[in-house]
Amino acid sequence: MSYQIQYPGNLDWLVPNTILYCIQGSRAYGTSRPDSDFDYKGIAVPPRRYREGFLHRFEQAIWAEPEDVTIFDIQKFFALAADANPNILDILFCSPEDRLLCTPAGDLLLKHRDAFLSRKVLYTYRGYAISQLKRIRTHKAWLLNPPSHQPTRAEFNLPDRTLIPADQLAAAMAEVKRKMDSWEIDFGDLSDSTKIHIREQIDSYLTDLIVGSDEKFKVAARLIGYDENFIALLEREKHYKAASNNWQQYQDWKSNRNVVRADLEAKFGYDVKHGSHLVRLMRLCREILVEGVVRVRRPDAEELRAIRDGSWSYDKLIGWAEEQDVELVEVAKTSPLPHSPNRVFLDNLCQEIVRLVQEN
Repeated sequence: MSYQIQYPGNLDWLVPNTILYCIQGSRAYGTSRPDSDFDYKGIAVPPRRYREGFLHRFEQAIWAEPEDVTIFDIQKFFALAADANPNILDILFCSPEDRLLCTPAGDLLLKHRDAFLSRKVLYTYRGYAISQLKRIRTHKAWLLNPPSHQPTRAEFNLPDRTLIPADQLAAAMAEVKRKMDSWEIDFGDLSDSTKIHIREQIDSYLTDLIVGSDEKFKVAARLIGYDENFIALLEREKHYKAASNNWQQYQDWKSNRNVVRADLEAKFGYDVKHGSHLVRLMRLCREILVEGVVRVRRPDAEELRAIRDGSWSYDKLIGWAEEQDVELVEVAKTSPLPHSPNRVFLDNLCQEIVRLVQEN
């Protein structure tokens, strides 16, 4: 199938070297409205000079006019897909009618698309969903109890001006942070999904021990040798800075909110679009883990549109998400998928696709 890609600038090689080009986003999910944006993603094999030299670099090309388009370098695509990035896997598993261009090299890639699937989806799809949940909760808190004013130092029992020179205070904070950072695991070349998994296990263990961030801060400061009065002062400064950051984030949120979504938040009490994405991602995660399929075009599209229109209350969404979060961990334990994809096979496949494009 052929399709005329509109590209900017002087990337003359991009179109003939693109092997797969698809409709993405809500139009691929089946949840779009007539006025929904058009999003496209594709994969390209750049010329040899981009892979063997150092003067030319290509990871992806992005432009928003006349439509939102992203074309990924084949190597970057493989790395992200092997790590179960949801937005990337959508390119492989979208419906055939949403593939606007697919060359023989693209066919070869699609033939082996199942090789990218693994239990890593638990930490990526679920992780993306939880990030949506965190945003929903943060925005809900701002809607119910918006910060009324910019925090003052007096509210945190701090003088108008710090008793310690600002550079010394910053140095002390940095030293405590370095101490806390030294307790972090060196993940080396581990994939992002593996890092998320390990961090979740550590956070769960620390929660059981009732070791929160404040307690870790105190322990680090004590190990450095600071006395209790100085530690208490550092803590108050830290909380003041956190409150100030929250105030600034709230101001930025108010200033940059999409008008339509702001109206929906005001009407339904939470960001229903985030809610719809959350449900879609968690359901996808379960389907992939249990059935080994990625249903980009959603059989539940009508319900997802209804959620986006406010059919689920905030409490229903939160309760459902928390329940699913626990269940998905158990589902993953019996998934027929491998823990991680066969990267050697995928590396050989990537090389084969590159050779196929070069030969043609």
